Amino acid sequence: MTELDVLNVFIIAGGTLAIPILAFVASFLLWPGMLIKIYHWYWRRTLGLHVSYTYSEGYRFCYSYRGSPTTSPSLLMLHGFSSSKDMWLKVVKFLPKDIHLVCPDMPGHEGTTRSSSDDLSIDGQVKRIHQFVESIKLNKRPFHLVGTSMGGQIAGVYAAYYPSDICSLTLVCPAGLKIVPDNDFKKLLRELNEKKAYDKIPLVPTNTEEMAKMLSLCSYAQFNVPQQLLQGLVDVRLPNNDFYRKLFLEITNKKSRYFLQEHMDKIQAPTQIIWGKQDKVLDVAGADILAKAIPQSQTVLLENCGHSVVMERPRKTASLLFDFLNSVSCTDNDKKQD
Repeated sequence: MTELDVLNVFIIAGGTLAIPILAFVASFLLWPGMLIKIYHWYWRRTLGLHVSYTYSEGYRFCYSYRGSPTTSPSLLMLHGFSSSKDMWLKVVKFLPKDIHLVCPDMPGHEGTTRSSSDDLSIDGQVKRIHQFVESIKLNKRPFHLVGTSMGGQIAGVYAAYYPSDICSLTLVCPAGLKIVPDNDFKKLLRELNEKKAYDKIPLVPTNTEEMAKMLSLCSYAQFNVPQQLLQGLVDVRLPNNDFYRKLFLEITNKKSRYFLQEHMDKIQAPTQIIWGKQDKVLDVAGADILAKAIPQSQTVLLENCGHSVVMERPRKTASLLFDFLNSVSCTDNDKKQD
């Protein structure tokens, strides 16, 4: 969150919800994690997003959506590792309200089923997202698919697996590419793997100090986040950290590590590639790898932007996405409706 977001949290919880100031301060000090949940609830409501569930073969998918399908392509948005459907709130704020959009919680995240027997590999997650798409009949017409980081890798492989579902594709600093040379983050991960220090994964913080380091790693701009807000972010994540570690090890093992690279030459849809030039997690060199492999692609590199593109530059991301949607056309908009 930026300092402006912090101010918004105070305004929303202290003013809009009419909580007496002393009670509000006490809540912030004692339950900062709850305040963050209130923040997300407020913005979903303000932006006209509804939360719903769909069930398929005993598996529950949680998702937020706005609008209804029209003759224009719907927009399916896949979030990154250890995040949730609410990651997209800041981008949705700047998208036209007449676009039908759907933001699911990825497998095991937030409201979507978490099962010890679930296949968390990239291949397994792609198939789960296809199961979700079919359960809400989103693929009656080709849709636009967008994903960031882990969600970007899943989006790219989905486009390779199910080309008839996809009208166009936006990949925001996606994982799954063999980028050389290694950056500091990859070198650190290699060291941790050699020592089997899996409790020290930088993207799975366990205290406020580690949370501050993670935010610094993922963002180009550095913010002075209040200690209590850092604690709230930690509190929200702590119950999920065992799952996050398991997932991280699954998506970085040999089977999944370069899965997008192995399938990128099968992507047929017009593709937009967006990357922050100062990405310290996944090096910007990945954009060139994708551009060379995908014939119908265009690349935008953002100055003064890190890995968290959708959080750091939400207005720009929405603008680029909307312009790209207007520049491409679906050739299969009369896909049979069952």
